[in-house]
Amino acid sequence: MDWKQKIVDPDRVMKKIRPGMRIFLGTGISEPRTLVRHLMSSDQKGLVDLELIQLFNFSDTITLKILDSLKFRLKTFSSGHMVNKAIEKGLVDLIPIRFKRLQRLFDSGRIQVNAAFVQVSEPDDSGVACLGVSVDVARSAMKQAGLVVGEINPKIPRTFGDTFVNMSEFDMLIYSRDDPIYFDRFETNPVFDKIADHIASLIRDRSCIAFSIGPLFESLSKKLMHKHHLGVHSPIITDALMDLIRSGAVTNLYKEFFQGKSIASYAFGTKDLMTWLDRNHLVELREIETVFNPVNIGKNPGFVAVLPARRIDLSGRITMHQGRSSIISAPMELMDSFLGAGISRGGHTIFGLPSRDQNHQPNIAVSIEQDRNPLGFEESIDMVVTEYGSAMLNGLSIRERALALIEIAHPEDRLELFNQAKKKKMLYPDQIFIKESSALYPGEIHDQQVFKNGLQVRFRPIKPSDEEQMRRLFYNFSDEAIYYRYFHTITTMPHSKMQEYVNVDWRHTLSVVGLIGEPGEGVIIAEARYLGGASGHDAEIAIIVDENYNNLGIATHIVHLLMKLGKDRGVEIFTAEVLSSNHKIMKVFKRACPGLDTHQSEGVYSVVMPL
Repeated sequence: MDWKQKIVDPDRVMKKIRPGMRIFLGTGISEPRTLVRHLMSSDQKGLVDLELIQLFNFSDTITLKILDSLKFRLKTFSSGHMVNKAIEKGLVDLIPIRFKRLQRLFDSGRIQVNAAFVQVSEPDDSGVACLGVSVDVARSAMKQAGLVVGEINPKIPRTFGDTFVNMSEFDMLIYSRDDPIYFDRFETNPVFDKIADHIASLIRDRSCIAFSIGPLFESLSKKLMHKHHLGVHSPIITDALMDLIRSGAVTNLYKEFFQGKSIASYAFGTKDLMTWLDRNHLVELREIETVFNPVNIGKNPGFVAVLPARRIDLSGRITMHQGRSSIISAPMELMDSFLGAGISRGGHTIFGLPSRDQNHQPNIAVSIEQDRNPLGFEESIDMVVTEYGSAMLNGLSIRERALALIEIAHPEDRLELFNQAKKKKMLYPDQIFIKESSALYPGEIHDQQVFKNGLQVRFRPIKPSDEEQMRRLFYNFSDEAIYYRYFHTITTMPHSKMQEYVNVDWRHTLSVVGLIGEPGEGVIIAEARYLGGASGHDAEIAIIVDENYNNLGIATHIVHLLMKLGKDRGVEIFTAEVLSSNHKIMKVFKRACPGLDTHQSEGVYSVVMPL
């Protein structure tokens, strides 16, 4: 039978609908809008007590007013957009479920479908069309439905993956009278640019990434374009992700699941995105069970799930966004990406949020117990990023988490957070906080270097939350190393002493630490600092490196780094007092500054290094 003989007027389709039927509707840009509009406006007698099943609702075709008429009831699997208000009014049924398990509900018949309305591309000469940019569970719904209706829209791109359908699979066809639902790109701003900068510094070459929608990802796309051999395994393809793939940063060469291809279940964006996706062999759209399966995600080494958060408290509990930007990022939807990152070798999750909301209220709070849309499982949170830096929460105690998150809160909010945390006994009773130093933290300083044996070390300014790691570093040293560093024997380094060391007065002092290990799991192995003199043009320098990492060049590099930073801040000379028996550090200083001056007196070298 020639498929063109199946083409009918939408009114003919409406006559096939009977009271009580369950109708599956395509999602997002692939919503069959002409069919849905007729379903909403038709006066056919059979259009009563209908259950509409749609994974996400984006469009304006199903409104609160229509749902309020009680002719239809919407069943969906994701909050956001119009759905939140409808749920509150009791007009929509929300089914909480992990997306990886969603397809099984349809395949098993647990969710029954009597009719399926899906949008397809223009068929080719052989009668094969394409599901376009929303694969999800459309195939499962079509297999189960007694009535399958296709809405042909020539503006829908032909995509590759689990997308092709034969016209023989449809009982009826109509031609679309509506444009697809296009979505404008999100506007970004300097705050999101800074957040994206920090996130990009945590994503290594060859990582596999997942994107969501919103201003954060518009900024992040630009910041990742200098990376190499990224992979994409994402719930959704967006304009921002399109830009990143186009830049050449994405090759998918180091993925182990669908190597060489960027895969997703949906596309969401502008007309330009749809044009780019048309017949694009670089991207494949796959069914939800394929894309959202944590085991599949975890097969990709270095999988990084970047997720937009709304608020976070000092224990690491997070609440998610609601509204249009919450699609693919509410708790149920992100669970599979979250678990996949945990399975992936070298994988992790990064939550990004501005330190304050649009009303200038803090997004970091002591507690978010009263917030809606909580995420839970705070014990599994890896990293949180604001425009003021990154908090690495993995493996930290509540006290350490509180300190780390206060450090990336808005500077004007930190003292209040600190005081509230002390009242709740989240911090030590004698914990100190230097407001001026907190505001002056030089977060722009970051450096990375590969040393002998391929050891990669990241350098950044010291933080108060580094206290425990610095104590561990101290206790790793031999008695001789401690004596060389402090000129006398020290056997203990209690909290009271170490917290003074890590709370730096940045007006006069600069301290940089070196870390090894994966982002979010870094271990401090070195620290160097200078203490400014009275003139403002001289500073005393001190350095320590874990003895397990001696003779790799770390000490020389960190001295070079301090020299550059000191010179940028108006320092003209470094000074140091070195025991004459400490030959190793003298070699370091001579390599870093061949023109240094030394003067020996009573077994101590006085060193002067001009910058």
